[in-house]
Formats: sequence, C-alpha cells, structure tokens
Amino acid sequence: MKKEFKVAGMSCQKCVDKIEKFVGEIDGVELIEVDLTKKIVNVQFEFPANEKMISDAILDAGFEIIS
Repeated sequence: MKKEFKVAGMSCQKCVDKIEKFVGEIDGVELIEVDLTKKIVNVQFEFPANEKMISDAILDAGFEIIS
C-alpha cells in the first residue's frame, strides 16, 4: 500500500531525518519519501504496518498531520 500524509512543522533536513527515523522503525514500512517543500510524506508499506501506526509515528516525532 502507499499513503500520502500532509505534515506540518517540517522546516529542514533534520526534520526529514527525524520523520524517516520514526516511520522507518515500523515493521512493514518499505519506502519513505519526504518532500520538504510540499510538506508531504509518502510511505509505502505492507502488513503489519498500517496508516494509524505511521501517523502515530509522525506525531511522536513532533509533527502534525494536516487532514
């Protein structure tokens, strides 16, 4: 599966690295693409990962998801 998250609060490469670290620790996450200028995080994943686990990881990293 692939899911796009709109994320507020990203401003630099350190933010990108932090999101990649938190989301990357989830079992089942295959690919993370962070577009800093568009404030978008694309995640490709399979079971056991799910959208809630990924959004929780982004929130735990200190960022906000825009719906």
